[in-house]
Amino acid sequence: MYKRRGGQISALESPIFFGGVKMDSNNQWVKLAKETPWEYIEEKYARRFEGVPTGNPAKPSRMAIGTLIIKERYQFSDEDILEEIRMNPYLQYYIGLCEFSHEAPFHASTITRFRQRVTPEMLREINDMVIGRIKAQAQEERDPPDEPPTADGGSVGTDDEETGEGAQQNEGTLILDATCVPQNIRFPTDISLLNEAREKLEAMIDDLHASGNTGGKKPRTYRKRARWDYLRYARNRKPSQKLLRKSLGKQLRYMARDLSYLKAILGQHPDALNARQSALLSTIQTLHEQQREMYDKRTHTVQDRIVSLSQPHVRPIVRGKVSAPVEFGAKIEMSMVGGYARIEKLSWDAFNEGGTLQDSVERFKADTGHYPARILADKLFRTRDNLSYCKERGIRMSGPKLGRPPKDKAVYREQQRLERVESGERSAIECEFGVGKRRYSLGLIMTRMKHTSEVAIYTAVLTMNLLRKLRLLFDSFGCHRKTWILLRVSLILALVDAAFA
Repeated sequence: MYKRRGGQISALESPIFFGGVKMDSNNQWVKLAKETPWEYIEEKYARRFEGVPTGNPAKPSRMAIGTLIIKERYQFSDEDILEEIRMNPYLQYYIGLCEFSHEAPFHASTITRFRQRVTPEMLREINDMVIGRIKAQAQEERDPPDEPPTADGGSVGTDDEETGEGAQQNEGTLILDATCVPQNIRFPTDISLLNEAREKLEAMIDDLHASGNTGGKKPRTYRKRARWDYLRYARNRKPSQKLLRKSLGKQLRYMARDLSYLKAILGQHPDALNARQSALLSTIQTLHEQQREMYDKRTHTVQDRIVSLSQPHVRPIVRGKVSAPVEFGAKIEMSMVGGYARIEKLSWDAFNEGGTLQDSVERFKADTGHYPARILADKLFRTRDNLSYCKERGIRMSGPKLGRPPKDKAVYREQQRLERVESGERSAIECEFGVGKRRYSLGLIMTRMKHTSEVAIYTAVLTMNLLRKLRLLFDSFGCHRKTWILLRVSLILALVDAAFA
């Protein structure tokens, strides 16, 4: 169950003393608490518990979301983050505690529950609220437009649809790009995956035999011979293709034997395995089918290829980079408007980012009420379909135009200059990727489940936007302070000149 909180704690609106500690109003976490939309978070978080009237009350939304943001900011483990919160009064203030306490506000395992209770959709909506992408929708819901009725009871539009007079003008710049967010898995090889799967199958057979489901006779798995066949290849510093194929065939046959044993046992005892073992067995069966298909066809590609038994949702993403031609993790398409990032699409399967441009533009229009004036994207987005789509809506895409260059050299040089300028502007999203991967968790996602990994990705983007908003606030304060100092100095100099005149 969950008890709704009526917004932020009133005692924290203007902190002076927090549990006997004098607070600095210019502290990063104090200012960040004012920029975080806690009321909106409370509304979204409370909906997760609708229909659950019983049970222990869950932790407040400010504590849950605030802890995830703190963890993303410092990149500590769950235990270290809890210890940091226990020692730091500013962090306790940020997560909504009424006073400073030397005791931990919750157990370290509760952070895992925070990640499970928060959804990617919830974090995406909170991020849109932070960056101001849902203001147009919220205003339209609160104040629906008043249109004069017609004679037949309808309404008359304010714009001339045929001439386009009074139509909404395109404004703003939309920057689009895609990247891969690597997952923390062991680099997959076919032989190591088959050996790991075989060991898992042997462990299942041992459990079923210990539970008395084998009729007192344990199946022969030849595990020692299978282990030696694997080590013969793994310890070879320069194995040949012949040895590799021979080793793969042996491991596939060992797995087929173990799978046949498990199929016979489960035919007599369908509920012998628990839910986790059943899910693992299904993954191993799919892995065996894929590896057998590649072995028979002498190929190295297969659809929805499994590269990790513990994380079967992870897929190989071909990026073509020099350092990492293939990465293993989720692929995201990100947009930037006014310096703030937003995840437009997240998928564990590879996709062509050129096919997502139109959806991103329509979401931009739904959020802001108008189309962007221009789109900055790389050549993968510049398909004929996307170019014609943008031309119909008066949107200019970066990059060279299709066809031959113009004969007028001045016009051609101007086009090249504009391409160079817009290419430099488009690098802002590349910088955002670099910051997210070096400073935040987008460089390597450590969580293992599909849901919690998506939550970690969205939390990283949300934290980046919150801290950017905080930096802009400090820069604005610094500019106003410098202006005020200059005005005071000018006034003093004017008074001095008047005194000696």
